[in-house]
Amino acid sequence: MKIARVDDGASGSIRTLKLEGKLLGPWVDELPRACQELKTPPSGLRMNLAGVTFIDPAGIKLLGDLIRRGLRSTPAQASSRSC
Repeated sequence: MKIARVDDGASGSIRTLKLEGKLLGPWVDELPRACQELKTPPSGLRMNLAGVTFIDPAGIKLLGDLIRRGLRSTPAQASSRSC
């Protein structure tokens, strides 16, 4: 899992974390720490999940908890890959 902060340059704007890979195991514990480092409440935070390929049940619960606390998720891009 890769967690990167994406800044748009505007001060006071909503902060964005871009996630890539699989949200499972120890990464479920690491994600809240990454959020806390931004010193921003979930209502001032956005997550780009377009690069996430798998989320385990603990990761789903964590994201649900963050969303209930105000987290915003960026819309995923439609994939042109066929199954």
